[in-house]
Amino acid sequence: MADETGGAGSGAEGHTDQVADNADNADNADNADNADDTVEATGAPGETGGTDSTGGDGGGTDGGGGGTSGGTTSGTTGGKAGTGGTGDGKAGTGGDGGGTDGGTSGTDGGTDGTDGGTDGGTDGDGKQAARARRIAAWHGSERTLAHGPAEGRIADWLAALALTADDPSYGGDGWVDVYGDGVVEELERRVAALLGMEAAAFFPTGTMAQQIALRCWAGRTGVPVVAVHPLAHLEVHERDAYLTVSGLRAVRPTSEPRPPTAEEVRDLDEPFGTLALELPLRDAGFVLPSWEELVAVVEAARERDAVVHFDGARLWECTAHFGRELPEIAALADSVYVSFYKSLDGISGAALAGPESLVAEARAWRHRYGGQLFQQWPAALAALAGLDRELPRLPSYVVHARVVAEALRKAFTAAGVGWSRVHPEVPHTHQFQVWLPYPAAVLDEAGVRLAEETRTTLFRRWQEPGPPGLAMTEVTVASPALEWTAEDVTAAVDAFLARVRELMRRDG
Repeated sequence: MADETGGAGSGAEGHTDQVADNADNADNADNADNADDTVEATGAPGETGGTDSTGGDGGGTDGGGGGTSGGTTSGTTGGKAGTGGTGDGKAGTGGDGGGTDGGTSGTDGGTDGTDGGTDGGTDGDGKQAARARRIAAWHGSERTLAHGPAEGRIADWLAALALTADDPSYGGDGWVDVYGDGVVEELERRVAALLGMEAAAFFPTGTMAQQIALRCWAGRTGVPVVAVHPLAHLEVHERDAYLTVSGLRAVRPTSEPRPPTAEEVRDLDEPFGTLALELPLRDAGFVLPSWEELVAVVEAARERDAVVHFDGARLWECTAHFGRELPEIAALADSVYVSFYKSLDGISGAALAGPESLVAEARAWRHRYGGQLFQQWPAALAALAGLDRELPRLPSYVVHARVVAEALRKAFTAAGVGWSRVHPEVPHTHQFQVWLPYPAAVLDEAGVRLAEETRTTLFRRWQEPGPPGLAMTEVTVASPALEWTAEDVTAAVDAFLARVRELMRRDG
């Protein structure tokens, strides 16, 4: 589920378009997964793993790096304040990000003193002022690749939900749900049908859905061991919940920053009951196996008498890469988790789909875990709207992401950037990573200035998951990006890099 990259639009009219007409998330994120403070900790391409982003331990629920069910919804800004950055942009230390629905390592827990150079530090009021400045700049942009959920105003969300509240296809009578009936049941039916599964259950967070799925499968197989990639959301962004809450243990088919192969699964030297596959593997760069590789990996797990669980937080956008529809993809697995806010512009929430007996057991555990909420109609309504309005558009985003990624690569080269990387070179989904050889704080400030001065948002938050001075951001291509030509991307990169170089000269 992850990370790094659907959000609210700009202003009441823009957000109504964005939610009712459905704009993006990632990058988990998180969707994609490109909200304020949404980038989860990520291993550099070619490395075996990532560390939590500087600044905080991500104590919020449904959060990003170090938090649970990370992704692209920014949350409250509570938590301990970080120590102050200096006026020249040097990093302050981050707080603990104690807010809910947090982003990277706890919302606004601090990312390398990002706004220290302009806002005089990241502690106390300065940190809040820096965040407000970023959001105002993004919200005021006329051009962006994707809207982030941090930009949404409560009134805009309520107005958008009101447009769908009486739609008979969204649950019938327009009444709120009580403990998951009505509109929530309709959402569950829709998800099960879309995935070709017998049943589905709504969960308030993806972390809860995944932990319960693994717990149920461990009980059924009698083997409390999960084969999982070390960069998977289960490992990086859920605080070892499978271990500390359910008493499960992990084995790792590979530590390479790519999905495991069939041979690696076959060669595991101890039994495992469940193979958990994150599709796409967000922290490795939103990467996917080929269809043939995925089929082979699943067959290898069957040969080991294991069940297969898909962490499909971003499964919705995988159809273009695989060349298969959702039911055929989901049919490979015994259970599938999907998210409603990472790519569908929802508010929150997830679903676990699978056999009727498994889903019934999962509902019982959902109650025990505290997930049987009294009312969930806002999240359910937004999810249904996303399924109708955003899901059909995702393939077009994937296609255009390839245009944007190629334009970025060429623009960095033409501008004489010493080293840069777009990863993967040809995106597998509508999200990908961009790496540049500058401090994250400088890139953050340059991005905010670009938005303030030209009303164009190209990149959002950056982090330094590898060596100092080498920064990464996650890019999400959604409906606003469809208007961008390759030439538009080049012009935005040139304007962005001009501000980067100005800041570098200033800081010596």
